[in-house]
Amino acid sequence: MRDNSRIVQLEDYERYIGGEAVERIFGKVEKIKDLHVVNVSSTYYGGGVATLLSSLTILLNSVGLRTGWRVIQGAPDFFSITKKMHNALQGGTINLSRMKKQVYEEIIYENVVRNHIAAHDVVVIHDPQPLGMIGHYTHHSPWIWRCHVDMSNPDPELWEYLRPTIERYDAVVFSCEEYRQKLDTPQVIFMPAIDPFSITNRDLSEARINERLEHYDIPTDLPLVTQISRFDKWKDPEGVIRAFKKARKEVDATLVLLGNIATDDPEGEKVYHSLLDERDERVIILSVEDTALVNALQRKAAVVIQKSKREGFGLTVAEAMWKGNPVIGGNVGGIRYQIADGENGYLVSSVEETAERIVDLIKDEKRRRQMGERARETVREKFLLSRLLEQYLELFGSFETVFRLRM
Repeated sequence: MRDNSRIVQLEDYERYIGGEAVERIFGKVEKIKDLHVVNVSSTYYGGGVATLLSSLTILLNSVGLRTGWRVIQGAPDFFSITKKMHNALQGGTINLSRMKKQVYEEIIYENVVRNHIAAHDVVVIHDPQPLGMIGHYTHHSPWIWRCHVDMSNPDPELWEYLRPTIERYDAVVFSCEEYRQKLDTPQVIFMPAIDPFSITNRDLSEARINERLEHYDIPTDLPLVTQISRFDKWKDPEGVIRAFKKARKEVDATLVLLGNIATDDPEGEKVYHSLLDERDERVIILSVEDTALVNALQRKAAVVIQKSKREGFGLTVAEAMWKGNPVIGGNVGGIRYQIADGENGYLVSSVEETAERIVDLIKDEKRRRQMGERARETVREKFLLSRLLEQYLELFGSFETVFRLRM
């Protein structure tokens, strides 16, 4: 009988990062190995934060840090408000009425009551949904706010409402330098990273790739163009469809838009249904939870797109690059830190540019292959989870004095 109990170990990364790096990371673990860490986010699945925490919490446990993951609960009204907050932090607008604040604060308090997290050595709160929990604790250990969204242009009214709460934290982690804000709280920059051993990213045989595509009736007789992301207006799926239709005037291809609707995103279903009239025999739109299908599409595709208008980082970019695929990405946020324009992918700012790059990559297989090789190497060097693990270990270790005072 197969043993399914093994989890990914840091030693598994040695083939990618070398033995010296593994030893260095274990040395940092040794100094803080007795810590008990808890992460709090808004959903177990759907989107990059859940994907990241799913792998990172396991890897932290595998190196010896007791690390948990809690998810807050709330009525649809709560998640409708926090989605508006999410959009406003990324440059949208929000009518921050007294009623919205009251609903947000009441649900936050309910989650405080049912989640006993104060006794942990480190508390990491992810994004705006559970942000306010800190206001109900007299904390004697470090609390860290990990903000995953594009913070280059937050709504001023919302920022003024959230900032006093943020400044109660002992550290704030952003994904890119340009997201730094005027805060009294220390700020650090951790770019997200991928797990090369997850179902989404591990090697797949050609037979397995074809089986997944056939299961969903995705034709492979023409080159595949795909965007894989939550159904979210900031991901601009409508713009992807328009670009694809322009490109089809010059090249034959099939577009697959694959996404999901996260439990903390009440707008997702509306965005998904708004696209369905665009479907035809060469425009396929799927809303399914199937990580093996994500892997198969990213490996089989001739062109992978992530045409975001705002993007905190965009893990799907690194995922596709790891599979040897150059990505056409929106020239925004964290995508710019992954794609070197014209070297391992393309950065675009319009439907027209996107269409042009689709045509270029489909027509030039040699260029596509060379750029894909550079894309994979970029991820190996910069965006594997072992690097992010080391950064968190360093951050936790920087609070050593706090822990000593508590003893």
